[in-house]
Amino acid sequence: METFSHAEIIYQFHLVTDNEIVTGARRPRENPLWPRVGIFAQRARLRPNRLGLTVVRILRRDGRSLFVEGLDAVEDTPVLDIKPVMQEFLPRGRLRQPEWSHEVMKDYWK
Repeated sequence: METFSHAEIIYQFHLVTDNEIVTGARRPRENPLWPRVGIFAQRARLRPNRLGLTVVRILRRDGRSLFVEGLDAVEDTPVLDIKPVMQEFLPRGRLRQPEWSHEVMKDYWK
């Protein structure tokens, strides 16, 4: 893994309870200025499958431990899978996303 620059981490939102799961449309972050969209059009943790996915930068590997930067999960989150990011699996062509999604993410990594 250390020969790759980035990895995809698939993890479980283990702290989400059954009664928190969203199956219908809602406004992202409950913001009344943003449109109601289905949970699969968001990256919210309240998903029916309780799966999270993020891309991290690989810093180093030490035995079975992988040290990364940019993991947006809480302490002790169960990691289900780790995959190297390969250019051939990245989207081909331009990405498209609604304007509200840029607002949701503008301060995410601060």
